[in-house]
Amino acid sequence: MPEPIIDFQHVTFKYNAQAEPTLHDVSFQIYPGEKVLIAGASGSGKTTLLRLLNGLIPQAYQGDVTGQLLLNGKNILDQSLFELSLQAGTVLQDADAQFVGMTVAEDIAFALENDTQPVNSIKQKVAKWAQRFGLGERLNLAPQDLSGGQKQRTAMAGVLIDDGKLLLFDEPLASLDPAAGHAAMKMIAELQAERDLTVVIIEHRIEEVLGADIDRVIVMSDGKIVANGTPDEIVQAGVLLDNGLDEPLYVQLLRQAGVAITNLPHVSDLNQIDVTPYRDQIAAIGQSVIPAKLADPQLIIQNVSFGYSAGQQLFNALSTTIHTGEILGIVGKNGSGKTTLSHLLTGFLQPSSGDVLLHGESVLRQSIKERADHIGYVLQNPNHMITKSTVYDEVASGLILRQVDTDTIEKRVRDMLKLVDLDGMRHWPISALSFGQKKRLTIAAVLVLQPEILILDEPTAGQDATHTVQLLTFLQKINTQQQTTIIIITHDMHLLANFVQRVLVIVDGQLLADTTPAELLADEELVTAASLRTTSVYRLAKRLAIKQPEKLNAAIRK
Repeated sequence: MPEPIIDFQHVTFKYNAQAEPTLHDVSFQIYPGEKVLIAGASGSGKTTLLRLLNGLIPQAYQGDVTGQLLLNGKNILDQSLFELSLQAGTVLQDADAQFVGMTVAEDIAFALENDTQPVNSIKQKVAKWAQRFGLGERLNLAPQDLSGGQKQRTAMAGVLIDDGKLLLFDEPLASLDPAAGHAAMKMIAELQAERDLTVVIIEHRIEEVLGADIDRVIVMSDGKIVANGTPDEIVQAGVLLDNGLDEPLYVQLLRQAGVAITNLPHVSDLNQIDVTPYRDQIAAIGQSVIPAKLADPQLIIQNVSFGYSAGQQLFNALSTTIHTGEILGIVGKNGSGKTTLSHLLTGFLQPSSGDVLLHGESVLRQSIKERADHIGYVLQNPNHMITKSTVYDEVASGLILRQVDTDTIEKRVRDMLKLVDLDGMRHWPISALSFGQKKRLTIAAVLVLQPEILILDEPTAGQDATHTVQLLTFLQKINTQQQTTIIIITHDMHLLANFVQRVLVIVDGQLLADTTPAELLADEELVTAASLRTTSVYRLAKRLAIKQPEKLNAAIRK
């Protein structure tokens, strides 16, 4: 048995700014060549664990550490960040926090330049990795000018280009569309095999990670390890559900069909699982796809054209209608214009021609603040929205700006913080929050203003299943009771399958389809064009020769 590359024995850690430890008596080993998924609900301690592995604790985040922390047989706490960086490459969840180069090319090349490799060799490797990640035409752009998914791929390329033997990924799929995420996981698996790498992945999109031949899953809860086993063992035991995490969609379907999961071989691998004996009972739970009933037009996008520079038109006479009280999804591959469209609706950008009508009146002459009274917008990256230093002040800031009375502010802010599970942290500094907690904070800061239309850009990125369900339950409530129109820009297949009523497919500035999620996710040609993937439910239905697989997509809606 080889020596572990990572060996934690009875590790406890408490941040200086907190009264209680974040990690409690954590023990585990990871061996050379393993691919390990570390999963857990938001706040379970996953990010803290990663910071201990890569040296950010105690170098950047101070606190008290007890126990044994070994990397390649040496105490992590005795090594500098530079020494640790030579052993472990890290892809952070927030790609913006990782960029050091002025251009994409410079950022990808950074590690090689530090190693003083020859210029020609660096250029060749940068071109190779940029091509593998679909960044070949963006090498001269600033990383900050990229879409969220492109930023994530740039960060991954900058780490994978080096020859380190240990790779640490913190939510590597959070900003990637499903096709790009599948390709990234496949590439990581291939590189692991080619280079005999050890890979540690922290991720909420568990189904996609399990598709990359993961060796082991470590599940955390409340700063402790609650399960450590093979993917089959973890799924069979129901550990994911018990700890606020999503099971793969096809596993949800099998449970709904009454299939006994506990002893089902290869249950974590859709390509190997055999459920042929259960075909009829699976087919029996299919539901007809019923399009949502659309109310009166509310927001009309009328022949809108826009381009970031002369001669590079993104939208050309784009038209569509959003109806009062609907839940609309907008999907498409990274860089297709989804976020740009939201900026046109909220006033961050102005179209070169066309109009945007709210209740029949043009909003193009309204200020961003005026539009925000009607159209709330939650950005993809929470760090781009936060303006205050404490949790309470951030949520209260919009109400204070609108001169709402103090008692009303107190009630609405506290109610909203309870909704997003942050009330107990209302006096915390925002810098102490995880990325997922910051995401919920920014959603609360917009929802507290009670807009009639709410646009959310990747609202479930970085969220565990429990907090996602809580958020969607609230969105469903305000949608039903207040007729709040919900517009969601997303790559989340679970969200599309379970929550959205109608979906627009936008690719390279063109509206390719206006359809139901169930029909979209069963349309292989459209799914490919949008850089999505057919659901695992659809793929299982095809294998079992079940007709109208879109009915099974509809069946998993909660």
